[in-house]
Amino acid sequence: MIVWMLIYGVSAVLAGAVLLGRCLARRLVAVTVHGASMEPTYRDGDRVLVRRGGVPAVGQVVVVEYPSLDGTWQLPLLRDGAPAAEVGRRRWLIKRVAAVPGDPVPRDRVPALAGERVPPGMVVLLGDNPGSSFDSRRMGYFSGARVLGAVLNARRSPST
Repeated sequence: MIVWMLIYGVSAVLAGAVLLGRCLARRLVAVTVHGASMEPTYRDGDRVLVRRGGVPAVGQVVVVEYPSLDGTWQLPLLRDGAPAAEVGRRRWLIKRVAAVPGDPVPRDRVPALAGERVPPGMVVLLGDNPGSSFDSRRMGYFSGARVLGAVLNARRSPST
């Protein structure tokens, strides 16, 4: 009797661990930083852990899908809970949120949009290294639906 209770208990714990792992895999994803647009905060090769979903807040660092130069995307929206392999097939940018829907655009940092408010469904994203960043200074607004999620932490790449 005790042996069967122990077997069922271990089975339940293992099943719970597998379920938790699957849930976390759909909520968390690792992304590698490419380029110098977020230096000195993040460098080329750093790995960041991203919490998927949620509404970004001003000042938060987020990962957003890389658009074409004309501001469109070649692929449909990434579906909620898409597996990491599907996430990995897309190109991503890492940027800091400068303004969210309803906020005034920071006129000192995005002169082309100065005096406007961020429209619904859009965000203003800026790199920490303005001279090397493809961001709202060049593209204008980014679609909030293309934001993968917020960066939780980073693992620094070895110094070269």
